[in-house]
Amino acid sequence: MTSHIIQKVLFGLTLAFSVLAHGEIINGRVVGISDGDTLTILDASNTQFKIRLAAIDAPEKAQPFGQRGKQKLSEICYGKNSSVNVVSTDRYGRSVGDVDCAGINANQAMIESGLAWVYRKYDKGHEHLYALEEEARNARRGLWTDTNPIAPWDWRKAKRNSGS
Repeated sequence: MTSHIIQKVLFGLTLAFSVLAHGEIINGRVVGISDGDTLTILDASNTQFKIRLAAIDAPEKAQPFGQRGKQKLSEICYGKNSSVNVVSTDRYGRSVGDVDCAGINANQAMIESGLAWVYRKYDKGHEHLYALEEEARNARRGLWTDTNPIAPWDWRKAKRNSGS
């Protein structure tokens, strides 16, 4: 076998083992926070998993409240033991799940803090989050202090359409 074929086979095997099944649990320590809805977990075998919090969408880093969202998720999870109930895999190969960090449901905490929206496109099984979002909005917490907050999915679409 040529090295090119071997590389393809190894890549395929790596991909096959990295995609977790729905309902699988990942346990480990949070070693990285990418933004307000994505973190990295290192499990006991030193395998890293990029995790997207299910059913929420936090402002992008360049968007208003984006840095505050990242900071809040870091306060909740960074360096803590966590457990992720995987509900799916996204188009980037990340495991998507409900994240518990030291006894705190991070998905819920981000909504309660007003630093994330319920991700309407991917809310199945998480409808309970809408009441928490409404409560944060009424209390004008986090991004709800803004008179006209722009949902991240609308912000990303506008950026794509503007070519930036």
